[in-house]
Amino acid sequence: MKSDSKIYIAGHKGLVGSALHRNLLQKGYTNFVLRTIDELDLTNQAAVAEFFATEKPEYVFLAAAKVGGIMANNIYRGQFIFENLQIQNNIIHNAWAYGVKKLLFLGSSCIYPKNAPQPMSEDCLLTGELEYTNEPYAIAKIAGIKVCESYNLQYGTNFVSVMPTNLYGPNDNFHLKNSHVLPGMLRKMYLAHCLERNDMDAIRRDLTKLPVAEAPADAPEETILDFLASQGIHKDADGTVSLDLWGTGNPLREFLHVEDMADACVYVMENIDFDDLKPKNSVEVRNTHINIGSGKELTIRQLSEIVQRVTGFKGNIRFDATKPDGTMRKLLDVSKLEKLGWKAKIELEQGVKAVFEGYLK
Repeated sequence: MKSDSKIYIAGHKGLVGSALHRNLLQKGYTNFVLRTIDELDLTNQAAVAEFFATEKPEYVFLAAAKVGGIMANNIYRGQFIFENLQIQNNIIHNAWAYGVKKLLFLGSSCIYPKNAPQPMSEDCLLTGELEYTNEPYAIAKIAGIKVCESYNLQYGTNFVSVMPTNLYGPNDNFHLKNSHVLPGMLRKMYLAHCLERNDMDAIRRDLTKLPVAEAPADAPEETILDFLASQGIHKDADGTVSLDLWGTGNPLREFLHVEDMADACVYVMENIDFDDLKPKNSVEVRNTHINIGSGKELTIRQLSEIVQRVTGFKGNIRFDATKPDGTMRKLLDVSKLEKLGWKAKIELEQGVKAVFEGYLK
């Protein structure tokens, strides 16, 4: 890519897309074509075709997706598979039809079988059954990988797929019910710390900025306390505040700051082509995608200790073993990416601290 190459970031307002935009700006790229969801419905085939015909971007980052946590994935199964397939197919097909030089497709580590050997290498794809709760979303992402590979093989395109691990960072979703584990834990720990300081004004400010229907910011204090209790935030009889978290705390998870993820994606776009990834002297071309992760894991209990240090919460953290743990281990093998020349830089506690500081602002 040249500094003035025309770049389209699909999903530029989200956690991933906004990080890509920042990284590209920092590296001196200047020519972007961007559309919000209100300006361009990516599930609309005709609208996407018209956009590509009019704008003719040279490079595409496909970061747009219908996303959510475990509950949303399980409830909205039809929406998750249909909308993601529509978004991907419309963008990838029109990237080919209108001569895009290179496309980067962003998937998810949930594409791998639930019982895949750890750490999970790219060759684990399609070797076993998927985790049930996010199966529709995972299948859509697997289809995206295969569409990119298939267009490359038939039409000679240069479409590369990357699979990030669990991400966190600026513009994350801090919804108390629908967020992923780290931002949800960060907000709950902050609210628990406010409660142990008896700072109801800070709690009301939080609920003003990120409202929840069950507890409007101007609700009576008793209503707010009842809501906090429903989220596992309790003031015990002795005045100590406790936070209840789901599961045993033993599952292992890998986290990557979204700024690292964006840096890896731009590195791939600048330096790695499909021809670098397909096997040499092989009739069958599979698993050309690239894992993006930190290569490091920790338990949910260890994560809670980091978040406790960062937020300043002094109370008790209790794990409710009657609630599900989910997959016990989910670590990506990132040796392929490291051999290609990129490695994660941001340490987890450093990254969580930066996210919390941004949250407070």
